[in-house]
Amino acid sequence: MSSAIDMEERAKARIEAEVQNLLDPDAFQLSEGNEKVLLRQKSYIDELEMDVDEEQELKEKKEKLWKLLCTYLPCDVLSLQKSIVQHVEYTLARRRYKRDKCSFYQATAISVRDRLIERWTDTQQYLSSKDSKRVYYLSLEYLLGRNLQNAMSCLALRNRYAAALEELGYSLEELTEEERDPGLGSGGLGRLASCFLDSLATLNFGAWGYGLRYKFGLFEQRLISKAQAEFPDFWLKEGYPWEVERPDVQYLVRMYGEVEDRVDPETGEVKVAWKGGEDVLAEGFDIPVPGFHTLNTNNLRLWTSKASCEFDLGSFNDGQYYAAIEEKERSEPLTSVLYPCDNNAPGKELRLRQQYFFVSATLQDILRRYKKSPSHGLLDLPNKVAIQLNETHPAIAIPELMRLLLDDENLCWQDAWHIVHNTCAYTNHTVMPEALEIWPLPLVEQILPRHLRIIYEINHQFLSEVRRRWPGDPQRVARMSIIEESEPKMVKMAHLAIIGCHKVNGVAQVHTGLLCKSLFRDFYEMWPEKFVNITNGVNHRRWMLQANPAMSAVISKWLGTHDWVHDLGRLERLKELSSNPEFQRDWQEMKRYNKRKLAEFIERTCDVDVDADAMFDVHVKRIHEYKRQFMNILGVAYRYLRILSLLAEEKFDELRQVVPKVVIFAGKAAPNYSVAKDVIKLIIAIADTINSDTRIGGLLKVVFIPNYNVSVAEVIIPGSDLSQHISTAGFEASGTSNMKFCMNGSLLLGSRDGANLEIEQSVGRANIFMFGANTKEVRTLQTTMQYRKPQLDGRLAHVTQEIRSGRFGPTSFDSLVDSLLPENDRYMVGHDFGSYLEALEVSDAAFRKPEEWTAKTIVSCASMSRFSSDRCIREYAEKIWNVEPHQFRPPNKNTSSSSNNNNP
Repeated sequence: MSSAIDMEERAKARIEAEVQNLLDPDAFQLSEGNEKVLLRQKSYIDELEMDVDEEQELKEKKEKLWKLLCTYLPCDVLSLQKSIVQHVEYTLARRRYKRDKCSFYQATAISVRDRLIERWTDTQQYLSSKDSKRVYYLSLEYLLGRNLQNAMSCLALRNRYAAALEELGYSLEELTEEERDPGLGSGGLGRLASCFLDSLATLNFGAWGYGLRYKFGLFEQRLISKAQAEFPDFWLKEGYPWEVERPDVQYLVRMYGEVEDRVDPETGEVKVAWKGGEDVLAEGFDIPVPGFHTLNTNNLRLWTSKASCEFDLGSFNDGQYYAAIEEKERSEPLTSVLYPCDNNAPGKELRLRQQYFFVSATLQDILRRYKKSPSHGLLDLPNKVAIQLNETHPAIAIPELMRLLLDDENLCWQDAWHIVHNTCAYTNHTVMPEALEIWPLPLVEQILPRHLRIIYEINHQFLSEVRRRWPGDPQRVARMSIIEESEPKMVKMAHLAIIGCHKVNGVAQVHTGLLCKSLFRDFYEMWPEKFVNITNGVNHRRWMLQANPAMSAVISKWLGTHDWVHDLGRLERLKELSSNPEFQRDWQEMKRYNKRKLAEFIERTCDVDVDADAMFDVHVKRIHEYKRQFMNILGVAYRYLRILSLLAEEKFDELRQVVPKVVIFAGKAAPNYSVAKDVIKLIIAIADTINSDTRIGGLLKVVFIPNYNVSVAEVIIPGSDLSQHISTAGFEASGTSNMKFCMNGSLLLGSRDGANLEIEQSVGRANIFMFGANTKEVRTLQTTMQYRKPQLDGRLAHVTQEIRSGRFGPTSFDSLVDSLLPENDRYMVGHDFGSYLEALEVSDAAFRKPEEWTAKTIVSCASMSRFSSDRCIREYAEKIWNVEPHQFRPPNKNTSSSSNNNNP
């Protein structure tokens, strides 16, 4: 026993040593300018007419300023220590004898941020001097995750900071735990946006992200009384050291009011005036986004809402105390919560106000930055600016940009429409009609009366073109209209985005096919050249190098290079090594190391003791009917009942063939989504029954990990063996967690949906476990649901009978079980259940052969270059944005450089 423990400890020590070698900054070299002190660019200052003495005086002042600003902050260990301690004492005003991890985390983060800001400032100056085309990515979600280690890795300073902190009595790992995940997203949409920002900076594209600075984020999920409970996510409680407040970047955003036509007395032209209503102030907060081992640093600008008038002193003096602060109280909730519930009228109103506030502030900022250059004419905007709408949430940008160009810039309709159409592009992430945003027309008219007038005109001109193309086809006209003639009338935001943008892209091959052939077929027939596919990708540096340094170290060791970090295609060489016994030994030790970390996390978080030698079967994502966590837990219940049956019948030979398994769930259900919350209740009820049953020993354990976020994912994903991505075919646009799991040496059990099909093409059918109806079959089955005979798979019928009987607790799950009846089975849980169990059996059989399983996981990891966000961003740059990379390099010591004085 002791020898086995010694071997395990030696393996752990070797892995940790290899990890440190991998993360040594000297392993990576910047292409140029990798000195400890780097020259910074001089700012160009316009020459003024002055006499010789004044000119000489100004020159001396400029030289003095240059000497003070010409160097980058030093990055040796002693300088980093001084920086940290100075921030503890002066920035945070902590007393010298008060030593706590929170203040040292914050001071370390600010120290890193200092080094990002100087690169960020120089990058913006450099791009301005190149007058390069910029990309602006508009997304209501960004799941950034923790930033400390990512920023250090990008700067190649992780080991130096770790050494500096260790000498001060702190470990980098424990300080990392002090950082809270920013509550700026809810799922894959936000994580994808964050991956894109990372790749844009790393590939040296000039780009900014725009979003909202939610005060409370989505919500913090806790499990109380064996059910999900929602609490505010106070992620800003201790401040967020990575952001820079911009009180000088503020915009007024108007809502409500009324519009009227005014005739210009001189020209006789009719001008539309939007007056009255209420104004909300948008203030910017900037978060530097570094590229990996490049000096290029981009920006994420988030807006927070403030009252345009903080306090009405007149009302206060008149005794109207509540009226004095009413505007403040109405304005600030706009950016309090991510996705306010919209199942009621006030919730719908708040969400639309939130989306317009975000879009208006962003577009005003983009136009201001663009117009700062005297050479920039508005008609040239599409050649210098690319605006990407991430989903339909920012679709109101189309009429808002039109409004700004028509009303504020006094352009004619044709010129304004040319600019909008050629500047904006739209990414669709869903094929579910109920997920495509539509707004009641009276609500749009109430909040945005000017925009409704513009939408009417866009729709009128568009439908005139439709009628010319397809005369005598009123049904087509009705289908394609932005305005849905229902009661009340509705505004279709997806249609508005398609009409107003020059490109529309889906995010997986099957998804884009559905957009063209089904959801937006009429638009595709009209503009086939407008639709393109760009399959999603994820940032492998975050999800491999940072989240799984043990695996990264093994890969670098066997490839003999770290170059794969920059070019994931180099992993293909691992396929030749997949059966090498020594490589497999290192790979297996790495996997066990990660599984032990996950097992320890589960014990701390869930108070459940699990065996790291068991198969870790993971299903982590937002809880939704179409993602079919319900089918998974039904399969777990069947597995449990089967084990009990084998025990009762004393079939010990068959019992020995049962693969010990730990089934891991995590994910949040929307607060008002009762079905999804019932699924969580069922998972917890079945887990309690299984985990407390001593008869089955360690053959089966089930855990639900609460409050799933990026940091939790970074622990779960590296420790997984099997990962389930089992959405109903035709419902998941792409998925991105499936890519992350494959990159980390996990095998997929997947439905024929989203990017699973492309992953199957890359890894090979032998290295993925696919099951269930395909998209075409699901569509056929859904059209015949009411005619199906009420017949369930026998195994499923047995499970549902046991659930109804109360075996898994007294809580009634009748409504969930009733949804499985063929006439109710919209998400094909009952239909696919049999083939799902068969796929699980195939995966079990593969896991019983460790060498073959290990080879499969290596091949899976080595086949993932196609799913890097780097590839994805290059395709956006080529197919949609028409932008080129520009890498910033500081000038040589003997070279003067100038750029214009445009400030970000």
